[in-house]
Amino acid sequence: MRLLSTPSLSFFPSLIPTNLTNSSLQFPLQNHSTSRRRYSVTRAVSTINDNADSFTANSGYLFQLTATEADSLVDYNISKIAAIYYRKPLVVARRLFQTGIAFGKWFGLRYLDALFDRSDDMFQVRAAELRKILVELGPAYIKIAQAISSRADLIPPSYLDELSLLQDRISPFSTEVAFNMIEQELGLSLVEIFSEISPEPVAAASLGQVYQARLRRTGEVVAVKVQRPGVQAAISLDILILRFMAGLLRRAGKLNTDLQAVVDEWASSLFREMDYNNEASNGIKFRNLYGSIQDVVVPLMYTEYTTHKVLVMEWIEGRKLSEVKDLYLIEVGVYCSFNQLLECGFYHADPHPGNLLRTSDGKLAYLDFGMTGEFKQELREGFIEACLHLVNRDFDALATDFVTLGLLPPTAEKEAVTKALTGVFQNAVSKGVRNISFGDLLGNLGVTMYKFKFRIPSYFSLVIRSLAVLEGIAIGFNPDYKVLGSTYPWIARKVLTDSSPQLKSSLENLLYKDGVFKIDRLESLLTESLRAKTDKSLVKQPSEGADSKMVMKEMLSFTLTGKGEFVRTIIVKEFAKGLDALGIATLEKAAARVPFSSFFFPSIMTEEDMVNLRTFQRLMLLLSGTRRKEDLNTVRLGNKKDGSDQNQILDTGELSVVLNQIDSIQEILPLLSIIPELPPESQQQLLQLPANLVRQLISRAAARTIRRVFL
Repeated sequence: MRLLSTPSLSFFPSLIPTNLTNSSLQFPLQNHSTSRRRYSVTRAVSTINDNADSFTANSGYLFQLTATEADSLVDYNISKIAAIYYRKPLVVARRLFQTGIAFGKWFGLRYLDALFDRSDDMFQVRAAELRKILVELGPAYIKIAQAISSRADLIPPSYLDELSLLQDRISPFSTEVAFNMIEQELGLSLVEIFSEISPEPVAAASLGQVYQARLRRTGEVVAVKVQRPGVQAAISLDILILRFMAGLLRRAGKLNTDLQAVVDEWASSLFREMDYNNEASNGIKFRNLYGSIQDVVVPLMYTEYTTHKVLVMEWIEGRKLSEVKDLYLIEVGVYCSFNQLLECGFYHADPHPGNLLRTSDGKLAYLDFGMTGEFKQELREGFIEACLHLVNRDFDALATDFVTLGLLPPTAEKEAVTKALTGVFQNAVSKGVRNISFGDLLGNLGVTMYKFKFRIPSYFSLVIRSLAVLEGIAIGFNPDYKVLGSTYPWIARKVLTDSSPQLKSSLENLLYKDGVFKIDRLESLLTESLRAKTDKSLVKQPSEGADSKMVMKEMLSFTLTGKGEFVRTIIVKEFAKGLDALGIATLEKAAARVPFSSFFFPSIMTEEDMVNLRTFQRLMLLLSGTRRKEDLNTVRLGNKKDGSDQNQILDTGELSVVLNQIDSIQEILPLLSIIPELPPESQQQLLQLPANLVRQLISRAAARTIRRVFL
């Protein structure tokens, strides 16, 4: 919206909306604090005029609390709320009647539509009516609707279109009231703070509205957010009613989830959202943590002009991310979400489409920091482990993860849960991690959650929503987009590089299932980790089909660093096993050429050596970036049971085939020319590898000799 120019007169009439003509609202540049008449916020709100929004028109009576009582509702306290409204039974009864009539009429019409077989014809009409009902009932119901308005996979398109209007198209309250509130909160006149300000709000939300202005002191363009007067009182009554209904619903439906606790957690976060001082602090923290990520923009907060009900922040120009179909910025959002959820643990808990903008220069801007969450370290690690076990179909470990995350009670029957999870997730993950639908996973889990008395911790619903919103926006223009497929590469890289003892233990257990090394799992983790784009490698058009030299360079650069030490230790250990097996196999192959050698030199090649030899072959292919299907398919595997790992035991007749394949790996040796291109740290680590390998080979040879001589 165009900013108004500063008038040259000694008054500031441009601050007054065009529909207000009272001369007492003119702001003289001098002696303004004594000559200006202040308007009562309470009186202005309770007066319904022709321009009032539908919520005020239908629910304005909720603002009838006294100032003292309203102030007591700044922080969520259900006891105080109950004490206030127990003294106002008529207000409670009126609100219950209004809510019941509104929804009862709507459900009645839906029933008649179904009865007369006109549901499809009236679908759009009923969606519009539902949106109107939610707006008239006010902020509490609007916030609930916003929580589901981004899920294109859960909400029918007609309803999705209507609910999306709740994001930023709500009728504003009086600008006269808003300007009065700014002055009362900041203790200064508008002319002292701003040189320009829009005469009408540029956006109106359920909790407040925004004006565009220019700071007089610095000339910077800012957004001025003003809270709806009396909004704490209005929301408090609805929370009291919703909490009462949640208790009835839980008892009637014999539900496992404590619905009243869910309402309490949601209400607490909503009250924190209504504290603009808290939002400014959250915005500053979010900017410090994530503002440096490539193509991420976080507005600057002006705390000197911020109070409980007024917030001034940097103005950001842009369009809603859901309107521009920019898949690159979705990837940026996924990367930023990964940092929020799994690196720092501080996350934006309300990323609906109205809060994610594509700026004019093609960057992703985050807005509205009223709702944020903290993801504790142990929960972050538990979430990572759950993702790993899900992708690798380790459903027994996944059941344990659910206990760690607080989703299952420790007393749950683990075997039964594992069986149920296998049935729920087996098909979902069979198509590969890049094809797993986040929405499908949650939908399939519903029946199992009810059967085994799953609990939904408050943090879990916020974390899931932050990921689900991004997938919901993306599938609106790309139905095949999978947020888990985009997130998993970072999960793989983190579990391979993190120094956490818990994650190291989890990785070791994952790679050594029942004591057997799972080369497929390491291969999958390393391959996926190379897909993870960091803030330095996020590019709008990533190159496709990187050659083997580039893959090998990335692989070595990754494993030959301090962060890759744990994985490097595992690889060196398995490499030593493979070299040891290769030496034995080579000797036996040479001995086989001597007549009657089998009588004098019995085979010492064990089944374990054969598996180690094949693992060695796979490691060579992996580290070289060579993924030739003909090589992987040449080895004739024995009878393979469903669900078994690809580490198969080779019979002696297959030994020569494997050796021939290992000989063919020699063609990767020219790729070693990349060593000078590696960072100094990686080159130093590479020089230490031969000594480590020799020590492990000597150790294995000594152990084998002792076993054969003394056992």
